Amino acid sequence: MLISHPACLAHDTGPGHPERPARLQGVLEALSHPAFAALLREPAPPATEAHLKLAHPEAHIQRILDARPADGVRIQIDPDTLLSAGSAQAALHAAGAACAAVDAVMSGHADAAFAAVRPPGHHAEPDRAMGFCLFGNAAIAVLHARARWGLRRVALVDFDVHHGNGSQAMLQDDPDLFYASSHQSPCYPGTGAADERGVADNVVNLPLAPGSGGAAFRRGWSGSILPALDRFAPELLIVSAGFDAHRDDPLAALQLGVEDFVWLTRELLRIADRHCGGRIVSVMEGGYDLAALAGCVAAHVQTLMRRGSAAG
Repeated sequence: MLISHPACLAHDTGPGHPERPARLQGVLEALSHPAFAALLREPAPPATEAHLKLAHPEAHIQRILDARPADGVRIQIDPDTLLSAGSAQAALHAAGAACAAVDAVMSGHADAAFAAVRPPGHHAEPDRAMGFCLFGNAAIAVLHARARWGLRRVALVDFDVHHGNGSQAMLQDDPDLFYASSHQSPCYPGTGAADERGVADNVVNLPLAPGSGGAAFRRGWSGSILPALDRFAPELLIVSAGFDAHRDDPLAALQLGVEDFVWLTRELLRIADRHCGGRIVSVMEGGYDLAALAGCVAAHVQTLMRRGSAAG
């Protein structure tokens, strides 16, 4: 299943900003190919305040939602993160898409769901927007799975090239939640050291040196993250799917190819089959080379569709 919303295109970051509407436009165009004719498609609802409060204090929520710049005006939160007239609605639909994806797989409407959204979310800390991110979309989805569906053990894994500091902050203190990330180090935001382990070894970080390619990426996931995830045995698996570790991405220096993302998607599907009844949710994060992002998302979604139209 594909979940998205046109409101996500209205988050206007301004000329030259890497996190631009063309990212999502390219992804949606790629997913309009006839190869995806069987893909179920649903519009993303906006997140409710109750959804957002699962991960953020009310003061942070109101700072984002109450900022109403005029058309063409942008409010600078930090050097990377801005608010435009359409940003609040975009952020609400991005978080809402992640929660709706959880509902789709938990209700049996789909086995797998991909939320094609922006702004991304994994850098947003509980009380701080940063790194292009306003709300913690994927972490909110984890907490929604518990609140709405009564799940106890939920996992979030993240293969964006940047460490998901916000997601880790939201999940690391609960021993029944799991967070794992592979990421370039050193790189923004400077977190994600291997010795950051969470309250009960429920966090696994895999820092990769600049220039690392597919062999190091696969070796690291196979040697540390995947075995830990298997031992955790989640009831639902959520993925922060960033594709900026691709060799063509301008914001970092890992050297992955499409085939590496396909390999990892297959490995995650195997774990979802063993522990989650096949249920898996993927939420788009980074990826700033337009062609690489579109191609990687297409390959990722096609792999998620391997159960056919029922998985959608």
